[in-house]
Amino acid sequence: MALGVGLSGRATAGEVAETVRAVLAEAGWRFEDVDVIGTRSRFAGDRRLAALGKPVVGFGDLQLCEGGAPAPPGRDGRAALPVAERAALLAAGAGSRLVVAKRKGRHVTVAAAACPP
Repeated sequence: MALGVGLSGRATAGEVAETVRAVLAEAGWRFEDVDVIGTRSRFAGDRRLAALGKPVVGFGDLQLCEGGAPAPPGRDGRAALPVAERAALLAAGAGSRLVVAKRKGRHVTVAAAACPP
C-alpha cells in the first residue's frame, strides 16, 4: 500500500501522523501495511515525513498534474495541485487503485492507494 501526502510549511509532524492514522483506520489497514509514501518532490526529504519511518518518494508538479485537473483555488487564490491522491497512485505504481480519497487536516492531506496484486 502507498500513502500520498500533501503538506504545507505549517503542518506539524503530529498533524501528519494523526491524519495518516485516520486514513489507515478508514482503509482498515495497519501502518505496517504501508510500503511507501509519495509526496511533492520538494518535500521528499522533509523531517515530518521521515519521522513516519517509511520510504518517501517525491514527484514533480507535472507528474502530479497528469491525469487530473488542479484542485480549486485555496484561500490565497492560487490553484492547488492534487498532491495526496496523485502521489498515492504514483507511489503505488501502475495498475494501482485509490482506496481512500484525500482526507484533510488543517495543513496536510493524505490519501491511500493499493498496489496491484
